[in-house]
Amino acid sequence: MFDVNNKEARLIVLQRIELCSDFIKKVRKLFGRYIFSNFITKFFLNSKNIGKSYYDRMSEEFKTLENHIDYKDKNLLSIGGGMGGLEVILNNNCEVNFFDFIERNFVSKKVVYGWSNNNSEAYNNLKLQTEFLVKNGLPKEKFKVFDFDKDTLPSKKFDVVISLYSLDYHYDFNQYAKYLKENTHKESKVIFDTVRPDFFKSVFKDVVILNETTKRVHSSKRLLCKNFLN
Repeated sequence: MFDVNNKEARLIVLQRIELCSDFIKKVRKLFGRYIFSNFITKFFLNSKNIGKSYYDRMSEEFKTLENHIDYKDKNLLSIGGGMGGLEVILNNNCEVNFFDFIERNFVSKKVVYGWSNNNSEAYNNLKLQTEFLVKNGLPKEKFKVFDFDKDTLPSKKFDVVISLYSLDYHYDFNQYAKYLKENTHKESKVIFDTVRPDFFKSVFKDVVILNETTKRVHSSKRLLCKNFLN
């Protein structure tokens, strides 16, 4: 179970709406997304329950990846990973030396789940994310969080890039294509969810489907891709 305070619980729910109780989901439908984002999530969430649900959900996500991350994978990049619960679990179970996070540092006024051509939506606070990571066991010396809008992004050859339900699920892969080409090697693993898996056979030499999700709003496939073609 993750240690989560009320402010962190709010961000987690905005990032992962499926973690809400059925009652909160009904309240959201009744009062609308704006009131849900700016009032309900600030005062009516049980942080302990959210911490448990988030841990359980990230543990499930880890199971889809654990057989594909090995001792050679030392540098990991997370794109749009939210609070970073998955990376905490990866740190506890794998031999990753360093985690880089690329995130947006603002909370949209109204929750909008869907495709955004310019990646305009965000639900994160990098200070809260850093505090969450440290208190849940990821040492400060093992990670760095980058503000997508303000910081120079990390420049290194990543062994693994993970972007679950973010890159090419909510915004176009091409926003990061050039950056990832420059910061991966031939054996780098790029793992993400997409509704158009066949498209990436023209982008990568190796494309493997790890699993398929049909329970979310958009049916998607989780891919592990290696070796950019161009």
